[in-house]
Amino acid sequence: MKDEGLLAAARKITDVITAALRAGNKLLIIGNGGSAADAQHFAAEIVGRYKQDRQPHAAVALTTDTSALTAISNDYGFEQVFARQIGGLGRPGDVLLALSTSGRSPNILAALDAARKLGLVTIGFTGSNGATLGALCDHLLVAPSEDTAIIQQLHLTVAHGICGEVEQALRVEDR
Repeated sequence: MKDEGLLAAARKITDVITAALRAGNKLLIIGNGGSAADAQHFAAEIVGRYKQDRQPHAAVALTTDTSALTAISNDYGFEQVFARQIGGLGRPGDVLLALSTSGRSPNILAALDAARKLGLVTIGFTGSNGATLGALCDHLLVAPSEDTAIIQQLHLTVAHGICGEVEQALRVEDR
């Protein structure tokens, strides 16, 4: 957590998410496997609360609707599972946060491409091999590791820090 590049990226991402939520936009979050669980966790912290009571804010993990996931995968292929949801739910000014430890998941890359075409701000969380994902992101947080477990631990740690800062900034405005 002494990596200045990582900390600077986290601060910028915090500012971007805070500004979007402040403006009434929403945060859409995607990931596969453990990153899908982290997407749900992050969304719950924004909609519910992290540590302090405050007004709820719009965040949706696109990993949770089994009917949408299975129908889209069946009809369009798994590569489109998130891109189709973004097409239906995303609006200019919204933020897409894509979690991918490898930075190469085809469904994540397709979703980032769809989000950019619709005018969403794109944020990626990845590991040190995530250059492919980074090319599609307006903002990128790179966990300095190639080990999936370490990358996920760093992503969750940073996500908690972001939630705390977003919550504090928006809670002050709720008063």
